[in-house]
Amino acid sequence: MIHEPILSVDAVSPPAAFSPASDVAALGAFLEIGDRLGVLPYLQRGDTVTAEQLAADVDLPVKAVADLLEAYQAAAIVERDHGTEGGFRAVPELEWLCYQAGYVSWALNANRPFVENPREFLKDAPAARRIHHRDMREVAVSSQWMGSKAFYPALLATIFDARPSRIVDLGAGTGRLVIEVLQAFPEATGVALDMAHDACAAAVEAAKFAGVEDRMTVVEAPIQSLADDPSVLQGAQAITAGFVFHDMMPEEEEIADRILRNSRAALGADGFLAVTEAVPYAAMGWERRFSALVTYMHQQFMGRGLLTESQWRDKFQAAGFSDVVCIRQPFPTGRLFVARA
Repeated sequence: MIHEPILSVDAVSPPAAFSPASDVAALGAFLEIGDRLGVLPYLQRGDTVTAEQLAADVDLPVKAVADLLEAYQAAAIVERDHGTEGGFRAVPELEWLCYQAGYVSWALNANRPFVENPREFLKDAPAARRIHHRDMREVAVSSQWMGSKAFYPALLATIFDARPSRIVDLGAGTGRLVIEVLQAFPEATGVALDMAHDACAAAVEAAKFAGVEDRMTVVEAPIQSLADDPSVLQGAQAITAGFVFHDMMPEEEEIADRILRNSRAALGADGFLAVTEAVPYAAMGWERRFSALVTYMHQQFMGRGLLTESQWRDKFQAAGFSDVVCIRQPFPTGRLFVARA
């Protein structure tokens, strides 16, 4: 009998598509664990950490933190800092790793109630929404990770060019955008508004961590409150909003229109409104699948209606903005609208 040779595992090369998929899956789990433990912010800041120092800062046993850092090193998330005994630091591409993990985190974890309970939502969406709630901190963190390389760069470039003395971010999540602006402009002040308590608490901690807590005000309130009380907007030279206006469509569209008009009135002649939004079913090849997921999640589970580029332009012009520029984002389905007087 002739036996076929047994191939070792090392002799088999996996398809090229396997590596990115497995890498992103592992990153998603590892980085979410690090975020929940409070470890990730130290790495993102570029600190050199030791297990002993980090364990004291995040209130965990030293061995548990040492084991995590060992796993992170094996996963090429951190590397040894040979200038510090027992020291570790993030690999230079950590921001890119978070960006990749953000898509998995948003799709599967930020939308966990929809993924786990699709039958309930498709049969009676209003009833399902009352029972199954998204983790809004998960939404904020995954959006921040995706935004780091997708919709933040163009938005930050627009803001930095204007050098605003005051910025107001609507739906600010964990406050990253405002913090980056305040770090770039030491004389500036800012407001981070969000309706989620956990996200606001994380924004307060992030501001302290970044040393800008004296210049950043965190307001826990829904964006809808600005329709009747726009005082938060007063004095702003830049108002930003990332993926929050569509949450008012279609039931609260009139409220959204009032907020846009109030924003125009608060900005004056030299300010601008920068809105990052999702458009439905973007057909470009690299956008197609994720855009389809974003559109389907919003329409079927959240009951939201995404507007097209032309519909958004019409809204800004109706609110009093005469100069509206649309910038395609490297984020699938994302568009940045910059509206000026």
